[in-house]
Amino acid sequence: MPESALKTRGTALVAAQLALIALLGVAAAPAFLQGRASFAAWAMAALGAALGLWALASNRPGNFNIRPLPRQGGQLIRSGPYRHVRHPMYTAVIACGTACALALLSAWSVVVLLVLTGVLVVKA
Repeated sequence: MPESALKTRGTALVAAQLALIALLGVAAAPAFLQGRASFAAWAMAALGAALGLWALASNRPGNFNIRPLPRQGGQLIRSGPYRHVRHPMYTAVIACGTACALALLSAWSVVVLLVLTGVLVVKA
């Protein structure tokens, strides 16, 4: 596939990812803010946030790339959560998405979470 097509595909995947995250986050925010989210939802959100922060702290500045393309001069990180999980940022996003689905307890939120997971699998 030509590089321009890969960039376009990567941009589309990132846009889909961000839109799905926003949809889940905006829909679940009232449940969290009004105290209606379950302990499981809060625990999953905390786990996802902690994993995401750990992954960011373990990655070199300038090495992070939101598109699913290798960054020129990028280095493979093998420490922190990258020692245990190949894509800890994606895992953190899935954990936070799961937290939103748990807070919403609706079929559509599970469908959105599954689509988000699919987008992340394609990006990986």
